[in-house]
Amino acid sequence: MYRIARKHIYAILFLSLIFHIATASDIKNIGVPYVQNYPKTLYQSGNQNWSITKDEHGIMYFGNADGLLSFDGKYWQLHTMPNGLIVRAVAADGKGKIYVGGFGEFGYWQNNNKGFLIYHSLISRVPKQYVPNEEIWKIYIDGDRVLFQSFGTIYVYADGKITTIKSPNPYLFLYKLGKRFFIEQLNAGLFELKKKNLEYVPGSNILGNSGVLSILPYKKDEFIIGTSKNGLFIYDGKQIQPWANQANAFLETYQLNNGAVVSGKYYVYGTILNGVVIIDTAGNVVQHINKSSGLQNNTVLSLYIDDEENLWTGLDNGIDRIELNSPLYFYFDKTGNFGTVYSSSIYNNKIYLGTNQGLFYSPWSPNSTNQLFDMLNFQLIPGSQGQVWDLSTQDGKLLCGHNDGTYLVNDAAITKISTVNGGWTIRKLNKDMLIQGTYTGLVVYRKDASGNWIFDHRIAGFSEPSRYVEQDIKGQIWVSHAYKGIFKLALNSDLTAVTSKKYYDERNGLPSSYNINVFNLDNKIVFSSDSGFYVYDDITDHFYKYQQLNSNLGSFASSNKIISADGRKYWFINHGRVALADLSQAGKISIDSNSFTVLNGKMVQHYENISRINNRMYLISVDDGFVIYNDGDVNTNNKVKLPAVLIGRVENITDKIVAISDNGNDNAVEIPFTKNNIRILYALPYYRQAKVKYQFYLKGYSAQWSDWTTQTQKEFTNLSQGTYVFSVRAKINDNNITPATNFTFTILAPWYANKIAIVIYVILLIIAYYILRRLYALKLKRHQEHIHEKLQKEKEEFLKQEVIANEQQIVKIKNEQLQEALAGKSRELANSAMNIVYKNELLQKISDEILNLKDSTGKKLSEEQLRKIQKVINEGMTDERDWNLFESSFNEAHESFFKKLKAHHPDLVPNDLKLCAYLRMNMNSKEMASLLNISLRGVEIRRYRLRKKLNLEHDKNLVEFLMEL
Repeated sequence: MYRIARKHIYAILFLSLIFHIATASDIKNIGVPYVQNYPKTLYQSGNQNWSITKDEHGIMYFGNADGLLSFDGKYWQLHTMPNGLIVRAVAADGKGKIYVGGFGEFGYWQNNNKGFLIYHSLISRVPKQYVPNEEIWKIYIDGDRVLFQSFGTIYVYADGKITTIKSPNPYLFLYKLGKRFFIEQLNAGLFELKKKNLEYVPGSNILGNSGVLSILPYKKDEFIIGTSKNGLFIYDGKQIQPWANQANAFLETYQLNNGAVVSGKYYVYGTILNGVVIIDTAGNVVQHINKSSGLQNNTVLSLYIDDEENLWTGLDNGIDRIELNSPLYFYFDKTGNFGTVYSSSIYNNKIYLGTNQGLFYSPWSPNSTNQLFDMLNFQLIPGSQGQVWDLSTQDGKLLCGHNDGTYLVNDAAITKISTVNGGWTIRKLNKDMLIQGTYTGLVVYRKDASGNWIFDHRIAGFSEPSRYVEQDIKGQIWVSHAYKGIFKLALNSDLTAVTSKKYYDERNGLPSSYNINVFNLDNKIVFSSDSGFYVYDDITDHFYKYQQLNSNLGSFASSNKIISADGRKYWFINHGRVALADLSQAGKISIDSNSFTVLNGKMVQHYENISRINNRMYLISVDDGFVIYNDGDVNTNNKVKLPAVLIGRVENITDKIVAISDNGNDNAVEIPFTKNNIRILYALPYYRQAKVKYQFYLKGYSAQWSDWTTQTQKEFTNLSQGTYVFSVRAKINDNNITPATNFTFTILAPWYANKIAIVIYVILLIIAYYILRRLYALKLKRHQEHIHEKLQKEKEEFLKQEVIANEQQIVKIKNEQLQEALAGKSRELANSAMNIVYKNELLQKISDEILNLKDSTGKKLSEEQLRKIQKVINEGMTDERDWNLFESSFNEAHESFFKKLKAHHPDLVPNDLKLCAYLRMNMNSKEMASLLNISLRGVEIRRYRLRKKLNLEHDKNLVEFLMEL
């Protein structure tokens, strides 16, 4: 049988099934419930999903071709079996263990003390002769025992031991119904397992040999037995009889494979070839869901009903979740038969769809037991090809606004009543007249004698594209331009022409010229914009924000469309998002957007359409079909027990992402200080379509709860050492808040601050104390020795300083003596020089006087005599002994003067040296002329030549230079 289940069947077959609606039914037969697809590309594991279970935390587990697959509502995780085995069967015991079975293997997964799911095999407890060498197909929890079933053996695990139950014939599948177990033995019939014995069920041979693949509880002490190809049977405890019902032919043809019961009122059967079928207790088919209506695959390998009445289907390729009690039921045009739906309507037992391809219709009889919903066959009404914009029922007549004009719809035919292109919006002007906005202005229709609407006239004086049209209480016509701005029109008495026209844009208080639409909300004209709703004040001729409405609508204040619902209820559509608002309570608006999140983005933007079927049901146009909404089936969530938020994977993100724990719900985790950057992942295991937000708080880190957010993970970095408690809670649909879930973790102290380190520090401190004490004593001793040495050195230093002071005093006295001697020498030198000067001056005078001497006769002396005398005088004036004596005295007074002078200026001649000496002594030119025996002019010339030889700057004083040398 399982070989058949593993085949991929891709042909989509249809069977004519008779459906009915009962007002008390929870599952409707109009369309199909919402189907959530989880493809392989999402959960990243094997195609086939053989079994399904749910644990006490709300985590879903799937027996997958790659192992055990888990899903917490947000995150998928694969747990690989030994040797990569396929998991054929799973069962949660509600106490933390997930039992699994595969080929030659069974056991359980359980979280260890570190939060990781670990596999524990039970094969070692099986007696050697009964170790399985085949697949484990079924697992059941029965109190304190667990039953594992293969085709050859039933293994009973209890009290830590495993016993076996075998039979002479191979088994097919084991079924648990309350406390009773049934199993089929091939070619032998159906048996009931009582303790360790198998008792034959009398008359079970009627079931045939196709295989019992489902046994479900029916009425009291009765069961429905489903076979692969022989249909359904009723077992009342005494006999088994065929059950004649609408589903039998379907199940026989498409091969029933498994079954599940919903609330004791419905029975779900998965097939090999054609998806899922649901029947009620009377055997009537209420739903058929297959690939053409939303399933990913037509081969259903497993079924599971959770406590929220979600139907989980494990498929041959993927996983699907079906919301059986959803208020929304879908019909999709998977084949693209009629295109994109712009409008829809139920009229005269027919459903009409206005699309971009034309007007389509199909029979519609939801209150009839003969409704063949699965046979809805939309057909194009001849002549309606093209874009349909609007379907509107006015006084029992269905009008179709079309790109080519406007038509009156009558059954499967249409009659053109207006040739004006682009019939967008029709509104009543009065009892007998309608006004319509078109591509080129406004059109008026009137009712003829037979009650039909006929074209009357175009309104003169206005030809703008008119997307929306509304009439206020004063009779003024408000027109929303197709692209920009608003017009206010006043018509003449016969409504044939515009008497006044005014255009409004941002100059009149509107936020913009674009995307401004006009609607009638509770008998009040309102104007929508991306900045919120506006109202018009007739006195000031100005627009103002409708603050009361905007504040109550929240995010739907920027809605671009309003559609009237039942009574004082209105649909608000905000660029693809849908909400139903109830204005029945004065001063309060109740708005529900959460029930319609699945519709977000599925409607044709700017051309959204919702039509009322009756007081409770609505037909919602979507891109490729329509949705039926039943207002009476809305789940307020107040009746639903909300699950707790699950804290899942905890990761270290310091260097690279490494898992610290896979499950933070039941474990306290210790984290090394070097890995104090963590990420915590969490999710709410609430699987229905809803808006879920989370709020978290880290005790020891933050001061308050965070803002509500849709994020399902939180990172904390550079956490200091200590114990933290991470709390998280969820809010569903902005109403119900779950209790907080806590996760405790500790950031361990760094290695230098842990207990061992502290003990080492204490020991080191004690050792350091004694070492420091010893060192202090040694230091004190050294200090004393140092002081003694210092005193000794200071004493010696003092004596040295005293000796130096005495020596300096002696040197000072000697210097003073030398200075005095030098001063004496200088005086002697000066006196010597003056004596020479005086001598030379005297000799010069004598020389001058001799020239005037006369002999006794009165005659001047002879030239010879004068020369001899003058020679003696000249020799006296140029006597080198005077210079030698002067030079000796000069050197004593001015030590090394001539040495330095000759060393720096070796080209100086003796006369230059003499001049330098005289200059050094600061003699005047006359004195130097006398000493040098030259004229004053000669002194100046020698001074000039000396400056050149000494290379003196022009502004440098010669005497100062020689004094500084």
